[in-house]
Amino acid sequence: MADPVEIVDHDPAWQEEFARIGEALRRRLGDVAPRIDHIGSTAVPGLAAKPVIDVQVSVRSFEPLEAFRSPLESLGLVYRAGNPDLTKRYFREAPGGRRTHVHVRVLGSFSQQLPLLFRDYLRAHPGAAAEYAAVKRRLAAEFRHERHRYVEAKRPFIWDALRHADDWSQATGWTPGPSDA
Repeated sequence: MADPVEIVDHDPAWQEEFARIGEALRRRLGDVAPRIDHIGSTAVPGLAAKPVIDVQVSVRSFEPLEAFRSPLESLGLVYRAGNPDLTKRYFREAPGGRRTHVHVRVLGSFSQQLPLLFRDYLRAHPGAAAEYAAVKRRLAAEFRHERHRYVEAKRPFIWDALRHADDWSQATGWTPGPSDA
């Protein structure tokens, strides 16, 4: 059986954990990765989350794969070639390692910009982040042993929040800040 869906209170140590991971990624990837960013709920101060560090590595191209695959694997990350999302290449921690998801996306693509916008919107709007935490806690209780259903059930909230984030980005002229690592 898969691990149960567990949402925990925000842990300030998540930022420190990302900093350590990001530094290791930067050392190994160098210029192959113009950006390395902490994304997902653990990147939003105060937001309850699954205790999984999500990292987005932005590359100029998915080819050649070995340009980023070998450095990531040298850090113990496992390439998930069967990931169905064709807009990214996906890596996970080795069995028994600290839960880490590394999403490699093409710099400037919609799929690369979207998690940064969502993260920054939630950082700038604590009320929306609190609402998201409540939704996640409710859905985690409902779908504790059905991770896929949990993820699917969050989509309506996420897309509604992204509509607000788009309005916010237009009103503020949002662009991603500097790379996190």
